[in-house]
Amino acid sequence: MKYIVVTGGVVSGLGKGVTISSMGRMLQGCGLRVTSIKIDPYLNVDAGTMSPFEHGETYVLNDGGETDLDLGNYERFLSISLTSDHNITTGKVYRKVIGKERRGDYLGKTVQVVPHITNEIQDWIEEVAYVPVDDQGNRHWDAVDENGVNAATPSSADEKDVRVADICLIEVGGTVGDIESSVFLEALRQFQFRVGPSNFCLTFVSLVPIMGEEQKTKPTQHGVRDLRSVGLSPTVIFCRCRQVLEESTKNKIASFCHVDGPSCVLSVHDVNNVYHVPLLLLEQKLHRILAEKLQLTSIPQLEGRLDLTMNGLEEKANMWNLCEGSVANEKVLAMLASGQEDLDTLGGISRSMIDWARMAFKLDGFKESVKIVIVGKYTGLQDSYLSVIKSLKHASMAVERKLDLIWVEAGHLENDFESDSGGEEEYNAAWEKMKSADGVVVPGGFGTRGFNGKVAAAKFCRENSVPYLGICLGFQAMVVEYSRNMLGWEDANSTEFDEETKNPVVIFMPEIDKENMGGTMRLGSRNTAFTHAKHDDGSPSIAQIMYKNASVVSERHRHRYEVNPERVDAIHDAGLKFVGRDETGTRMEIAELPRSKHPYYVGCQYHPEFKSRPLNPSPPFHGLLLAACGMIDEYASNSK
Repeated sequence: MKYIVVTGGVVSGLGKGVTISSMGRMLQGCGLRVTSIKIDPYLNVDAGTMSPFEHGETYVLNDGGETDLDLGNYERFLSISLTSDHNITTGKVYRKVIGKERRGDYLGKTVQVVPHITNEIQDWIEEVAYVPVDDQGNRHWDAVDENGVNAATPSSADEKDVRVADICLIEVGGTVGDIESSVFLEALRQFQFRVGPSNFCLTFVSLVPIMGEEQKTKPTQHGVRDLRSVGLSPTVIFCRCRQVLEESTKNKIASFCHVDGPSCVLSVHDVNNVYHVPLLLLEQKLHRILAEKLQLTSIPQLEGRLDLTMNGLEEKANMWNLCEGSVANEKVLAMLASGQEDLDTLGGISRSMIDWARMAFKLDGFKESVKIVIVGKYTGLQDSYLSVIKSLKHASMAVERKLDLIWVEAGHLENDFESDSGGEEEYNAAWEKMKSADGVVVPGGFGTRGFNGKVAAAKFCRENSVPYLGICLGFQAMVVEYSRNMLGWEDANSTEFDEETKNPVVIFMPEIDKENMGGTMRLGSRNTAFTHAKHDDGSPSIAQIMYKNASVVSERHRHRYEVNPERVDAIHDAGLKFVGRDETGTRMEIAELPRSKHPYYVGCQYHPEFKSRPLNPSPPFHGLLLAACGMIDEYASNSK
């Protein structure tokens, strides 16, 4: 196993997650299998109880792990399925060590940060690195028990039925010099000797600000100095800058930061879209630097699979001119269109960098746009809906449109906001945005604030034939709205917001602990069966069509409340069809109106955004964009 570590300095938020994901995508293009680990130095066990305003979205994995949003970047870029153990937090590590101490595993020794915490971190990294994450041959290892013990070990992996990664990418959250991350850096300092220098490569992401017209290197120099002070020295330095890094800047950084020449100082400047970053790294021959450092060409197991030329794409990279800050021209797109396809696939998605490059450059050339409104509660921090945004972008690429996102605060759509809060101007502006939309997404959320605004959005879209996708709470808003206005249940509501309602159409799930917040929701991947896929008029379910007519689909969940089974038949018979249900038939998963009533009015209790990929968009989002662009009928007719 080879390990590549990404650390960062100067400031947080430089894009370490995008950098490590892009590096992984480039290595996949060379024929390598990769896995990824995110280290978060906070004391929380996981991200499940964090406020979206504090930390952005909570990303949910197949096994129900509630993790940092960077794991979403890894899964989207690399088309892999990670586990909760791939997100290491200080809280998890200390809980595991304290559990061992309480059981007497340390045989009476004084438990200390060094060696016990640092050893635990190293053991965790080594164990998780061997967990297979490819969609092909993916096997779930034993879950961690209440004492933090995982019975799985690297030696228990059977190479015949799993595809263990060749390279493990590790991102250390925060910045070098933070108190909370120091124990992880010390663990990694020890780890480089445990695995050996040919199996360990450290990289560093830094900021190169521009003052006047000069690119300043001092922040990078100080960041690397702090890193070297803890016994770690980077092989590669990624320099984030608004503009292409100048050669003089590279030379200066290489000279003062102890790397092997300016070729190891890479410019990661602003580009037209994030999908150019793997190509930017390829153009600067990062794959060659890593191959030499990790001695990849000398590994017998990679013979016949490792292809550093990437089907001949490497030698054509100088046509892209990404390192000069220019954009692709028709000649480049023609070259990509004529490229050979890579037959090796990962979960149905080509590993080929030719496919990836074609997607990235094609995105630059879209002329027409589509307006999508997101009606949310946490619009003050767009990272709260990062996976929703990415899913919309993936779907917009599939319909070849530029995505024009419009944000609407859910509470601004409520009548009470206009009358009681004196927010007439914001109220009118919010509704003007709604009226301009080609499509509307109402994503999930928790708490009563803004819920009636989401209900109002669902009503507007239903009555005005505006394509609508409701997710989780947005799905429940559909049900509440339909119950109030079509069934005449004026006080219909969720018991989350009104426990005394006479028409509880959404209720609390009975098997969940209502008192504790963390890890108590219905979490992770669950199956949904299309049990009522034919409407009364004989037309097929549009949701099932978007899932390529599958009878059962698997999606990820994160919620406590669900549609009341006692009210399902009445709502279904009144016209809002619950076409997808869980395997017991008691939990409603997908609702829609027939296309004879509405072009696209779909809601799902689960979160489809967590499984969307750039080259394989989430079906519900794809359907929304098709409907918003007037393409849904043609797509449906071609899918029969």
